[in-house]
Amino acid sequence: MTPDITVLKNRETTNWRALRFFNLYRLIISGLFVVLVVTKNLPPPLGADNLHLFRLLAVAYLLIAIALQVLLERRLAAVPLQLFTEVGVDVLFITGMMYASGGVGSGFGMLLVTTIAGGSLLSPGRMAFFYAACAALAVLGEEIYAYTVDLRDINYAQAGFLGGSYFVTALTAYVLASRIRESEALAERRGQDLANLARLNEHIVQRMQSGVLVLDAAGRVRLSNDAARRLLGLERPPGDWSLNELPAGLASRYRRWRASGAVDVTPLRVETSGMEVLSSFLALEGGGTLVFLEDAAVMRQRAQQLKLASLGRLTASIAHEIRNPLGAISHAAQLLSEPDTADVENRQLTRIIHEHSQRVNTIIENVMSLSRRDAAAPERLLLRDWLDKFVIELKLRHQLPDGAVAVALAPADIAVRVDPSQLHQILWNLCENALRYSRDRQPRLELRGHVHPQTRRPCLDVIDYGPGIPASARDHIFEPFFTTEHSGTGLGLYLAAELCEANQAGLTLHANSPQGCCFRIQFAPVDRFRQSREWS
Repeated sequence: MTPDITVLKNRETTNWRALRFFNLYRLIISGLFVVLVVTKNLPPPLGADNLHLFRLLAVAYLLIAIALQVLLERRLAAVPLQLFTEVGVDVLFITGMMYASGGVGSGFGMLLVTTIAGGSLLSPGRMAFFYAACAALAVLGEEIYAYTVDLRDINYAQAGFLGGSYFVTALTAYVLASRIRESEALAERRGQDLANLARLNEHIVQRMQSGVLVLDAAGRVRLSNDAARRLLGLERPPGDWSLNELPAGLASRYRRWRASGAVDVTPLRVETSGMEVLSSFLALEGGGTLVFLEDAAVMRQRAQQLKLASLGRLTASIAHEIRNPLGAISHAAQLLSEPDTADVENRQLTRIIHEHSQRVNTIIENVMSLSRRDAAAPERLLLRDWLDKFVIELKLRHQLPDGAVAVALAPADIAVRVDPSQLHQILWNLCENALRYSRDRQPRLELRGHVHPQTRRPCLDVIDYGPGIPASARDHIFEPFFTTEHSGTGLGLYLAAELCEANQAGLTLHANSPQGCCFRIQFAPVDRFRQSREWS
């Protein structure tokens, strides 16, 4: 796996830090020699053969070590070049001070063991053995020079052992460095895998339709996904939330769960988002808590879909069985209504037969539509243009005067993503109900479009000025076959709600009073619309 930029930068930073410690050792050694020289406390055999040369080399060694530290801090050279220069300076000056102190017998050459070890740990490949070879040749060369120039007794055996120790040190350091680099590479791969896994988990959590909150032991929100912020109507970063800043109902449920383990399964109405939310809690290690949030409307829709799957098959077979005798009854009524056989009483009976046959047929058509509904084919629509055409059709159909239907959109360029034919069926049903109950005033019906300030979802309100819905019926208006009219089928609002669901929208009774009702269609955001698989 190729290391990413972050890994390479971290590795380079580590190398520069190691070089800093390596040069710190050099500064300490050279500084110690200079202090001993200045205070004239050089222990033997340091400088025993040539004290003046030893003093010059000690001062020069310190100055060059300081210069190398400046280069290191400014990073004027690459790491390999900087290391090569530092090792070369050590070999040159330590060998020179060893010559001034009497050769290999002074023990001065052991200082190069530390240099070879440090250089081998920081150098990749064969450079470790190159440093050992350079140090060994420098020591041997010092002995040969002292023998030929100063006629000093040469100690080849000690020089050979010292050079061999350099190679042993280089080999040991090379093996250790290789293992360290392998461990580092493995750690980097594991770190990259963990980072990729963390990013994948974060992506999955953010894409979940269920809301997720992670609370610490103090009740502060440390992590949240987009769905949780949408359901709770919160827009601030999760690190800034405290328990008291969450919706009051959710905070009280959390405290009750922490105290007794009791979980409230009833939907929670969140005022900031206008949604009903189901909450559940899971304890984490360390005292934290994982909170799951579900849209109650979605959960109800899923449960209803399971019931309708079997209901659709049942109603289709029932409708088929009813339709045949219904056709025979309707045909018989037509024969009874012919002029040569009909009298006043027969015509009254045939009228009743026709009316109830038509009503039963309407029920059958609605029921059949439940089992053969096509999947939604959503399109992006400019709501204003579409509503203008719809209002014209509505006025012509019901012979409405100008001003009977008011349309207001803010902003005017609201766009929605919905199946146009299914939106027509939804809105036609809502508008006919509104016109049926509206009082004789202007306007009789209003269509208001806006964008919800928290969820950023487009909304369309259908407002009438009728007597409102009775409190006893308010919770049942979206149930199938529920109606307050003698001639109604009880399927109009139910089908409208189902069509909204198929388009990932929601239909709710937003307001209800003796002065009128407001039904709200809340569309899915255009940029987050998912291809629906409902009813396919």
